Amino acid sequence: MKIESTDFKTGAAIPAEFTCDGQNLNPELHWEGAPAETKSFALTVRDPDAPSGTFDHWLVCNIPAGVSSIAKEAGAPAGSKQVPNDFGKQDYGGPCPPSGTHRYFFRLYALSVESIDCSNKDELFVALSKNKIAEAELMGTFAR
Repeated sequence: MKIESTDFKTGAAIPAEFTCDGQNLNPELHWEGAPAETKSFALTVRDPDAPSGTFDHWLVCNIPAGVSSIAKEAGAPAGSKQVPNDFGKQDYGGPCPPSGTHRYFFRLYALSVESIDCSNKDELFVALSKNKIAEAELMGTFAR
């Protein structure tokens, strides 16, 4: 399984429009190669380089199995659920490091169940560990 974006390549800088220095839009994402037994997906966007530890920018669960992309600026797919991120919001929160270059990991999880309990991020990560059948990663950077 792989996840890619037409807005940036893995290992490359994330354009400013997808950050707090720009319009804070979610980038386009698309994926392929999910296992046949996939019943749903989840998506996380995390910064492990944040001063206080890993910072969650976007957490989406219960993405229907038939979905294979998220359009630029579209937000979470219909039928999915957004989990509060570390900004305290349920929407995408783009890269916004206080200083230096940070890495942002867009991880897509193929799950063995149609839905998971994901009212908060603790529930989300427990459910991901129990139901994940495949994982794909796209990493971009942003510097301030």
